[in-house]
Amino acid sequence: MGLPNGLLPLDDIEEFGYVKGTGFVWIKQKKEKVHKFEQIDKHVSYDIQVTGFIERFKIDRLIGVKIKESLIWITLNEISVDDPLTGNITFRSPSGIYQTFPALAYGI
Repeated sequence: MGLPNGLLPLDDIEEFGYVKGTGFVWIKQKKEKVHKFEQIDKHVSYDIQVTGFIERFKIDRLIGVKIKESLIWITLNEISVDDPLTGNITFRSPSGIYQTFPALAYGI
């Protein structure tokens, strides 16, 4: 779908599903996971269940993913590859806060 392979580094996946007609995807893992992306020095938390709607270069209406910014965890609701040629990926929160990082940090 044009997203980095390492974007969802989940462990012990118990269930995965994808509804082709709507793009709805869900992943259930045994326990919550916090992963540090070393290249950008960011921690990301993945709940036991992560859901969203996937399309080419984008996951929208994302639930179950947070990024740590300073001392607080910010909920993410969208991840998109801005332009595959630039190699940037943008993370957006429901409140409109966003950050862009090089997609290489996520294993593209």
